[in-house]
Amino acid sequence: MSHHTLPAHHDAAERPKRRRISGIGRVLVFVYFVLALAATGRSVFQIIDRFQEAPVAFTLSAIAAVVYIVATIALIAPGRVWYRIAWATISFELAGVLVVGTLSLFAPATLGLSDIDPFGRDATVWSVYGMGYLFVPLALPILGLLWLRRHRPGAGAAS
Repeated sequence: MSHHTLPAHHDAAERPKRRRISGIGRVLVFVYFVLALAATGRSVFQIIDRFQEAPVAFTLSAIAAVVYIVATIALIAPGRVWYRIAWATISFELAGVLVVGTLSLFAPATLGLSDIDPFGRDATVWSVYGMGYLFVPLALPILGLLWLRRHRPGAGAAS
């Protein structure tokens, strides 16, 4: 064997690892990041300025912010554990959007909302299925789960 040729196992080790986030995945992470910022800003302002008006709704806004932050990190971080955390947070997000969206439409008082206005003073990110955010909070977890399903970590991924 010539000194210029390497065994096949070296080639595989030298190949760059496939990035977990590329292409449409970057767009997905960017939208999660933007929603994390928006939900955090909204919830902090609501809690500081007028928590007593709708404590349940504003607490839900804070929970949504945490979910978006964790989902953003989990989508970026490599490995199976972060992959599972991404599945869990995005699934929780979808359930939250569906439950809060439905309650905000049919029983707004249970959330402490005075009405169903998605742009209202006491609305949450998930009120009326995210209508105040152009339904992005409803579409995003569906797209996120589909993306995760297609981008499972490989067998060699760290735990």
